[in-house]
Amino acid sequence: MSTAKPTILHVIDTTGPGGAETVFLDLAEQLEIKGFETLALITGNGWVQQQLDAREIPYVVRPPYGWLSIPYYLSVVRLCREKNVRFIQAHLLGSALTVSIVSLLTRIPAIATLHGQVDVGDRERLVSIKRWLLKRGLKRIVVVSRQLAHYLESRKLFASSQVTVIHNGVKVDRYLDSPDSDLRKDLGLPSDAKLIGCLGNIRPAKDYPTLIRAAAMVIADHPERHFVIAGHQKEPLMASLINLVKDLKLSENVHFIGFRNNTSDYLKQLNCFALSSETEGFSIATLEAMASRVPVVVTRSGGPEEIIRPDLDGIMIPIKKPEALAEGIKAILDGRVDYTNEALQRVKSDFSMDIMITQYRNLAVNFMAKMETDNVVSS
Repeated sequence: MSTAKPTILHVIDTTGPGGAETVFLDLAEQLEIKGFETLALITGNGWVQQQLDAREIPYVVRPPYGWLSIPYYLSVVRLCREKNVRFIQAHLLGSALTVSIVSLLTRIPAIATLHGQVDVGDRERLVSIKRWLLKRGLKRIVVVSRQLAHYLESRKLFASSQVTVIHNGVKVDRYLDSPDSDLRKDLGLPSDAKLIGCLGNIRPAKDYPTLIRAAAMVIADHPERHFVIAGHQKEPLMASLINLVKDLKLSENVHFIGFRNNTSDYLKQLNCFALSSETEGFSIATLEAMASRVPVVVTRSGGPEEIIRPDLDGIMIPIKKPEALAEGIKAILDGRVDYTNEALQRVKSDFSMDIMITQYRNLAVNFMAKMETDNVVSS
């Protein structure tokens, strides 16, 4: 038996930047329970590892060997025994499957957070086996929005009793200071240029073509306005977006600036935040913009409906409607609406980091207490 202090293990199988990865890091850093150590399990080098180092979160690297790889699962089981793991928190489908198997082998209580519909799509290989493992290996499925919970329940992927909604949260204070950089100067723009920005990796769900077509409508009337797209750039979608910008003659006004590690510094320099997504599990970027006191216009893409109260915290429009997106942006930049004070209070009252951490801590404590009780009864 291990003599190590009891440990909470945080698991994710992706290595690059993203919303799920940010929540993983925040929980690993801040989910503190008296008497417990924290340990992260990752699959390789990359942005997540860099962030773990920067935040001084202890971690181990275990490269996976593929789906249903017995040696990999046994290595995680050995790690759990060596580190006296008492609770496991996983993120995304791959890690959820891993900890489901580990939990079945070790009886360590585990929960997994799913961050979007793609996590449990019907096109997954061996989907029935994977669902069976998730249902029996996990104590609870956490989802980041009620919309995602409804998606799981309506497709009979999980019963409502197995699903808990915990909205993502942000540290509001880090978005209130003045920016350290000068984005306009970096882009070669005048200091009074109006910036419309978005934040999210280049992938189909973000529907950047709709944003670019809306940009054409805004710039036609106001050539001094500029659109800035921040996010990890992935091919071949990136090339098609650049071609669309060229076709619409927007190259002087649409700027792809790549991934930004300091999101608060970037967001605080915008005059308007625009979310054009076709689907969103939640939208941490929208919360960050609201906390930065940047007015927002967002699509009805799933998660944002649980963040924004239309015409109170921000502007909400249908998906795939560039005309509506352009009109929302114009209304903000023309000064016809200003919801920034209400939006900031909304984040503080309903979507703070403290609220999110408390909900996850309560789940962990409750399931560990139940496991202790069950062990006493069985002995």
